[in-house]
Amino acid sequence: MSATPHQPTVTEREARQVAEAAREQDWRKPSFAKELFLGRFRLDLIHPHPMPAEDDVQRGEEFLAKLRDFCETKIDPARIEREAQIPDEVIDGLKDLGALGMKIDTKYGGLGLTQVYYNKALALVGSANPAIGALLSAHQSIGVPQPLKLFGTQEQKDVFLPRCARTDISAFLLTEPDVGSDPARLATTAVPDGDEYVLDGVKLWTTNGVVADLLVVMARVPKSEGHKGGITAFVVEAGSEGVTVENRNAFMGLRGLENGVTRFHQVRVPAANRIGPEGAGLKIALTTLNTGRLSLPAMCVGAGKWCLKIAREWSAAREQWGKPVAFHEAVGSKISFIAATTFALEAVVDLSSQMADENRNDIRIEAALAKLYGSEMGCLMADELVQIRGGRGFETAESLAARGERAVPAEQILRDLRINRIFEGSTEIMHLLIAREAVDAHLSVAGDLIDPDKSLSDKAKAGANAGVFYAKWLPKLVAGPGQLPRSYGEFNRHVDLSPHLRYVERNARKLARSTFYAMSRWQGRMETKQGFLGRIVDIGAELFAMSAACVRAEHLRLTGQHGREAYQLADAFCRQSRIRVDELFGRLWSNTDDLDRKVVKGVLAGTYEWLEQGVIDPSGEGPWIADATPGPSRKENVHRPIR
Repeated sequence: MSATPHQPTVTEREARQVAEAAREQDWRKPSFAKELFLGRFRLDLIHPHPMPAEDDVQRGEEFLAKLRDFCETKIDPARIEREAQIPDEVIDGLKDLGALGMKIDTKYGGLGLTQVYYNKALALVGSANPAIGALLSAHQSIGVPQPLKLFGTQEQKDVFLPRCARTDISAFLLTEPDVGSDPARLATTAVPDGDEYVLDGVKLWTTNGVVADLLVVMARVPKSEGHKGGITAFVVEAGSEGVTVENRNAFMGLRGLENGVTRFHQVRVPAANRIGPEGAGLKIALTTLNTGRLSLPAMCVGAGKWCLKIAREWSAAREQWGKPVAFHEAVGSKISFIAATTFALEAVVDLSSQMADENRNDIRIEAALAKLYGSEMGCLMADELVQIRGGRGFETAESLAARGERAVPAEQILRDLRINRIFEGSTEIMHLLIAREAVDAHLSVAGDLIDPDKSLSDKAKAGANAGVFYAKWLPKLVAGPGQLPRSYGEFNRHVDLSPHLRYVERNARKLARSTFYAMSRWQGRMETKQGFLGRIVDIGAELFAMSAACVRAEHLRLTGQHGREAYQLADAFCRQSRIRVDELFGRLWSNTDDLDRKVVKGVLAGTYEWLEQGVIDPSGEGPWIADATPGPSRKENVHRPIR
């Protein structure tokens, strides 16, 4: 697709260079997941399970009790679904509770909750209504508070964080009508003018943008004398002259979501509102997401818990052929999947969150895996619940109530969760992002070998370095503790989980060998093998989840919290996961990727256009991508700040 006149034309190589420059390059702290992809099963990095401080637990539990009472007494989820809007009084009540400042330090008026309890709060409020969870998450995980916490000046923190903690809702604006996961083509500009910048452009899918008071905006600063230029982050007052919310978008789920289209026309922003230096915008965005991504799988955990509750209650009450449907194997296997997966997903989120709180480990891969795995598994659990409920699963809660049955919104949870596979990095983009981090060690030593722009001398030097690295690394992938029958014996309790950890260790080495073989085979073409890379990442996600599940089971046993039952759930999950891992390994080398590429070329060339005949296309008229040419708005401003 050609770029619109106001939009930068960017080559594939240039786009990759922009994305690469935004990556956090260094690994200053250990990473369990990074080691896993390199074939090293560092159980010592996650076991014993890290523990929160007692005062953090007390503060978190006290807030959860207040939040639960608020959710049960003040939130009417059916009304939000019916009216497609969160009532103002609900948002005002959340402000009074301090829910806008859950992650903000107490010295700025926030609650100062840990990542663990912030996630538990999101799971709780998201179970009442996912749109409320999305509002609070977008405000704190990627909106103004998090980038200011990491990159803001003291003056910026003093000015904006107290507002965000109690009164002001914030939003994060990166996506544009023709710019999604390829920020190199970002068209919104911020032109320096004295002590200000002048913003022009259009932003799409601005979660919270319709009601926001403060915005984090990514815009391109032109390079000029005294200005490095590049994609840069700004805090913008939503009520500034020239800011217009042109549309409140509507979706298949999250009907209460305040998501819109925002236009900037000659919007003047003080230079003091710039976050970090010019050109650091993407790095700020990606670093913010390192822990920000944990909020989404946290809400998937909440969804899994609710799916399990409904599946249990319904499958015990509904009888078919003389017994509850739960005891029919076809239904029972679905219930087992929901229970085991909810346990494992909570283990992944809690472990990653506690590691984020302790700040001893680099969790950028763990958080990304949690987001990827949680969003995929959350959708599967919701889909299985709809199937367990049968026709009632497809029926709306309102319709069920109208004919006298319990108003169970199973179809709604399926619609609401579907966006999670797209939010904050689609599954496909997450595969590529995680894969890039997973092969980072290889590219660090051998990248110049496959870089067409490097000289022969650079390639020779890279070859020598690679030889030294692989001479030490490859022999370690041959054998390990996973081959010793008594390894990880401390996990042999009510149920023996040690075979699962030995399986993880063996298959971590197998995963690393497979990655090395693929790099040797495809070299510079490796980045085009997205199907292969996706499966590599999915295997890593399963191995991480198995590890977390076992560690959590042992942690619950030691703390006297349903240890026997936790071991059973961990065992069930690991057995289910191992089947998926074995299948994924088989599909690394036996797949239809090459044939699929040929079919795609044929589809786009019109070769199979005859196959589309015999149907009516109900789509309306209009361009595939709306025009985003800068200029004054011609639409009514639907901005609706809540005061």
